[in-house]
Amino acid sequence: MGEIAGDGETVPEIIERMRQAAGPGQARLDAATRTRLGQLTARLIAAKPGAASEHARFLAVHQRGLTMPEDDLRSTLAGATILVTGGTGCIGSALMAQLATRGPRRLVSVTRHGAPGRPHPAGAEFLRADIRDLDALAALVRRVRPDIVFHVAAQRDPGLAETEVRAAITTNVLGTRNVIAAAQAAGVPQVVYASTGKALRPYSPEIYTASKRAAEWLLADAAAGGGLTCSAARFTHVVDNSIIYRRLLAWASPPASGPRDAIRLHSPDIAFYVQSARESAQLLLLACLGASPGELQVHAISDLGLPVTLLDLALGVLAAAGSPTPLYFSGYDAGYEAAPFPGLYDPLTAGDVSPLLNAFEAARAVRSPSPGVDTARLQFAADQRLPKHLKALAEDCECPRSPAWLRERLSDLSWSLLDATLRAVPPEALRRCAIRTRRHWDSMPPEQRRILEAVEDLIEA
Repeated sequence: MGEIAGDGETVPEIIERMRQAAGPGQARLDAATRTRLGQLTARLIAAKPGAASEHARFLAVHQRGLTMPEDDLRSTLAGATILVTGGTGCIGSALMAQLATRGPRRLVSVTRHGAPGRPHPAGAEFLRADIRDLDALAALVRRVRPDIVFHVAAQRDPGLAETEVRAAITTNVLGTRNVIAAAQAAGVPQVVYASTGKALRPYSPEIYTASKRAAEWLLADAAAGGGLTCSAARFTHVVDNSIIYRRLLAWASPPASGPRDAIRLHSPDIAFYVQSARESAQLLLLACLGASPGELQVHAISDLGLPVTLLDLALGVLAAAGSPTPLYFSGYDAGYEAAPFPGLYDPLTAGDVSPLLNAFEAARAVRSPSPGVDTARLQFAADQRLPKHLKALAEDCECPRSPAWLRERLSDLSWSLLDATLRAVPPEALRRCAIRTRRHWDSMPPEQRRILEAVEDLIEA
């Protein structure tokens, strides 16, 4: 039946009444609707006393860390010149702190803003350049002459990427291309990339996910070309810079003026994995150690714990603040996936490797020498369309093109990346994917049907 409120209502019953009170997609809620949702939210808090524990569990992730091979790290990092793009952000700052304890000869951050806003290691340098400006970036890399570049700079907000399409593409895709080019021109031996768990999706219509996946391909292509050793770390939701949690706190706070808004959740059924900034920085160090010349190795934490339930987290925030702010199930915004591709995971491997590696990658996964980390080789078949799509995308970003136009050009690149991905997958993995996915055909959106059709076309070829 589920948890029960004091008046005998179950949680599903209360949620259904909330949905009846306010359907999805409403930009504004009138006063009567907010009042009704507020009453139902209070009953939901009473019916879910365990929400406070979920809130506490989320916050406790701040303290998590990985077991680190200190001798190997010091052997690699001590006396090295290290450059970090995005070294003043949340993960970048955590990485700078981790690097500083391993005895580098020179530790340099490069960002658009230069000076850090957070505490920073003594002796670290903070230089200014925009990764979207190849000439400025290349000149800086030539001056610093790093032994290792950690590329952390990115546009990381999925919702913002949907409205600032050009900025997301020029930062996450073309900016990464510039980092690679600057490193190659200066003879840098190694680049380590901060990716995202969202990049496990073989195709996505969402700008943020598509841009980060394209960046992984750029690193894989550079690694395959020789001369530059590349590796990557995939992160899931980082509690220290959680966009969701920051919004929950803001929504739960007393409004400065005007009527109190509602906390807008896409759905009551969302759960998501979390990790700490400390784990993220440590994972980047492990990715540095785990790099293999000639290929892109992607690293991800093996055990991320149980996913956090977003509804319980929101209720826990409201209860802790004593806030009367109502909850509203608003439906999914652009930039957020309602349901994953049904073939994303394979039951044969899903329980044995990180949830940030998909079924195709898990088939090539190996346990890292570092405890608690999985590693998979990212492979793409050769495809002459990919450099053409990338060139067209770059040229269009230099013109006054509309966001819709740029979205289409990125989608062209993404579909070609899907083909290149699938053609590198063993046939048996493709067959298992098709069997798992075909039964969901009627409930799948068009882009997921196209993924399945691409899988089936390769099986039949």
